[in-house]
Amino acid sequence: MSLAFQLDTYAQNPTDCSDAVIVCGNSNINLNVNGIGRQELGFGQNCSSQENNSVWLKVTPVTDGTLGFTLKPSSSSINEDYDFFVFGPNADCNNLGLAIRCSTTNPSSSGASNNHTGMNGTANDTSEGPGANGNSFVSWLNVSAGDTYFIVIDRPIGNSAFNLEWTGTAEFSDPPTDASITSSTSKNLENCDVTLPYNDGFTFFNLEENTPIITGSQTDAAITYHASESDAIIGITPISSPYTNIANPQTIYARITNNSTGCFEISEFNLVVNTGPDFLQPADYELCDNMDDGNDKNGRTTFTLSSKNSEILDGQDLNDLNITYYESSADAESKNNPHPDLYYNTTAFNEVVFVRIEDKINSLCRSITSFNLVTNPNPEAFDTTLLQCDEDGISDGFTNFNLTEAEANLTGKTPDRSVRYFTDNARTIEVNGDAFLNSQNPQIIYTEITNTVTGCFSFAELTLAVSTTNSNNATLTLCDNDGVEDGLETFNLNNADSQVVNGLPVGLNIYYYETYNDALLETNELNSDYTNTIPYNQTIFARVENANDCYGISEVELTVAKLPEIDSVALLYYCLNTYPEFIELNAGIVNDLPSNYSYSWSTGATTYAINVNEPGIHMVTVTNTTGCSKTKTITVEASGIAEINDIKVDDVSNNNTITVLTSGEGVYEYRLINSNNVVVAPYQSEVLFENVRPGDYTVSVKDTKNDCGVINKKVYVIGFPKFFTPNNDGFHDTWQVYGISSSNQPNSEITIYNRFGKLIKTLKATEDGWNGLFNGEKLPSDDYWFSIKLEDGRIFKDHFTLKY
Repeated sequence: MSLAFQLDTYAQNPTDCSDAVIVCGNSNINLNVNGIGRQELGFGQNCSSQENNSVWLKVTPVTDGTLGFTLKPSSSSINEDYDFFVFGPNADCNNLGLAIRCSTTNPSSSGASNNHTGMNGTANDTSEGPGANGNSFVSWLNVSAGDTYFIVIDRPIGNSAFNLEWTGTAEFSDPPTDASITSSTSKNLENCDVTLPYNDGFTFFNLEENTPIITGSQTDAAITYHASESDAIIGITPISSPYTNIANPQTIYARITNNSTGCFEISEFNLVVNTGPDFLQPADYELCDNMDDGNDKNGRTTFTLSSKNSEILDGQDLNDLNITYYESSADAESKNNPHPDLYYNTTAFNEVVFVRIEDKINSLCRSITSFNLVTNPNPEAFDTTLLQCDEDGISDGFTNFNLTEAEANLTGKTPDRSVRYFTDNARTIEVNGDAFLNSQNPQIIYTEITNTVTGCFSFAELTLAVSTTNSNNATLTLCDNDGVEDGLETFNLNNADSQVVNGLPVGLNIYYYETYNDALLETNELNSDYTNTIPYNQTIFARVENANDCYGISEVELTVAKLPEIDSVALLYYCLNTYPEFIELNAGIVNDLPSNYSYSWSTGATTYAINVNEPGIHMVTVTNTTGCSKTKTITVEASGIAEINDIKVDDVSNNNTITVLTSGEGVYEYRLINSNNVVVAPYQSEVLFENVRPGDYTVSVKDTKNDCGVINKKVYVIGFPKFFTPNNDGFHDTWQVYGISSSNQPNSEITIYNRFGKLIKTLKATEDGWNGLFNGEKLPSDDYWFSIKLEDGRIFKDHFTLKY
C-alpha cells in the first residue's frame, strides 16, 4: 500500500531526527518543509550546509540492494533549491556521524536544466556543492537488509513542497493495512444528537467501535485516533472515547502502526451527528367552527392530527418513523402526555401543537416542530327580502330578479364574502344569481355565505317578492346647443323625477338605466348627467323604488331638438358711392319656409329681412317651432369706387412706366387702353405698368371687392422713333414725337439739325411730323439730331436716322 504525506501544520512537522517519518512500502512521499526544529547538522558533516527548512525520513530496507531516489519540487522554477543529507547505516540521533551522501548544489548557479536532485546509479560522486558545484545528483547506496538510514531533506531557497520517488532494488517493510477496505465495511459513525442542547449537531461518539473494523485479522497493529492528519502522521495528540465532535460532519484520522517495524498507515472516517429525521414544516391546520360540540361560535372543534402525517413526512415511508403530537415542546422531548389522534382543542380559535418525528429503530433520533390549530369563525349571515318590479309585460307576479343585489344585506356589507343561491333548503340545486325568474310570489331562496379567505360558510334565507305597481313615463327635451349639432346632448336625468313619480307617494328613490333589462336587473345604473348615445331621440328607463320596494319601471324619452338651419356668420359689402341706396340683409333659412320661424334683429326688427345703407354688424336670432334658437351675425363692410390721386409717368426712357396711385374702401385692379381703344394691359392687381410704348392711354381702375364701379383717366407717354423712311409706303413716312398733342403739352417746341448743326426743321406739337424735306428737297440718308423742350420745362436731346 502506498504512503503519501502532505504536512502543512508547521508546529508538528517531523523536523528533528527523533520525529523522523518511517518510510514503508517503497511509496512515493509528498511532503512540505517548514522550519528546522533543533539544528542537528554541522558544517563538517553536510556538504557545507545546515538545516534551513527540513524534514527527516527513517528508512530500513528489508532486502539487500541499491537505495536511490529522485526529488522533484512542486514548483518547476529553477530557483527552487532542495538539498539532502544521508546518515547511517544504523546511526543514532545523538551520534549521527558524517553524512555518507549529500548534495547542496544550487540548480540556478550550476546552470542545471531543472531543479531535481537525488541519488541514482549514473552519478559517481558521493557529495557535491555547495552553490555551482555538481549536478544535484550523487551515486546511490548499496544497502543490506535490516540497516537503518536517516535522510534529511532541506530547502534553503524557495517555498514549494516536494515529491520523492524511490529508485533502486532495495525494498522496505509493508505498512499495516486498513481491513475495512477489503471488507467494504463503512467506518463512518453516525449518532443522534442526544446531548443538550438538542439539535446543535454535537454529541458523544465511541471511536473504538472502528478498531476491530480497521484491524481485522492483524495481530501486531495498534490503532490510535487523531483530530488532524498531521497529528496522525507524526503520531501525537491521540483522542479517546467518549469523544464529542467539534464539527458536523467531522473527519477523524486513524493511525495503524505495526508494533514491530514502526510502519504505519493513515485511514480516515467521518463523524456525523443526525439532528433528527427530515420533515416538511407543516402548514397551520385550519377548520371551520361547527356544531359538532353544539356551539359553532366557541372557536373549538375536533382535529384529526394524523391527517398532517403525510404532509410532514413529504414522501418518506411512515413505516420508518413515528409521529406523535403534544401540548408543549418539553412534552415532545420527553414523550410525555401525547395528544389523542382526535383532538378537541382547549384554546379557542388558535392553539399551538408540537410534533415529534422519531426513527422507529432509534427513538433517540427525533425532530421537533410545531404548527397552529386554527378554528376559523363562520361568517355572519342575515335573512333579507328583495322586492322586484313586475315589468315583463304580464302583471302576474313573476319577473326576473338580480339576486346579487341582495348581497350587501345578506353579508352585512362585510368584505371577502361570496354568496351562492339555491332553490332547495338542502342547497343542492344552485341557480344563477344574475338573472333568476321566480316561480312563486313570494319565493324563498336559500343562500350560502362564504368567507373567501377561510372558506367557512353560513346560511341565510332570501325572500323574493314581486310588486305590480306602475310609475309614469316622462320626456326630456334639450336644444342641440353644445356647439356641435350632432343630436347629442347631456341631460340632467333628475329633471324627469317629478314626471316619473307624479301621483305616487313621497320618499321614492329613482334610478335610471340605459336598457329595460338593466332596469329590471338593476345593473349599470346611469349617472344623473347622461349624454344620449342615439342622436336626436332615445328612450331610457327609470326604476322607482321605496327602500328597494319596487313601484315600477318607466320610459323616459330623451329628445334633442334641431336648431334652425342657417349659417352662423355672413359677410356683405355696401358701395359707399351708391349711398343712400339700400341693400337687403336676411336670416338665410335653408331648406324650409321663412314663415316657419320667428326673428329678432339687433335693430329691433322681427321680419325675415331688413334693409341697410351703411357698414355695420347686425345679428338676427332665429327660433323654430320647438323653441330652439340660433343666432346669425351679418357683417356689412364698406366698399366703393376708387379715387385716382395721381398717375406718375416715367417716359422718354428705355423702360417707360406708369404708376397709378389710388385711395378708397374697395379692392382695386388696373387696366391700360391705348388711343385706338385696344387693351394694352388687362386688369391687374399691380399699380405699375412697365415697358409702355410712347403714346396716349386711358387708365381704368375698377372695384373688385363689391363691383362698385370703374373710373378712367387719360395719361400720356412721351417718346420718339429711332428712324423713319419717307418713301410714301404708308409706314414710318414721317418722324414725330409721341405723347404730345393739342391736349397734352401743346406748346412744346421741337427742333431738328443735321450732323453739322444746321437747323433743318422746327415742329409744333400739333403738326404731323417731319417728312425728310428741306426747302422742298429730300435730304440724304443720315443721322439727324433733335431737341425737345416740353411745355412742363423738361428738355430732351437725342438723334434718329433717316433712311430710304
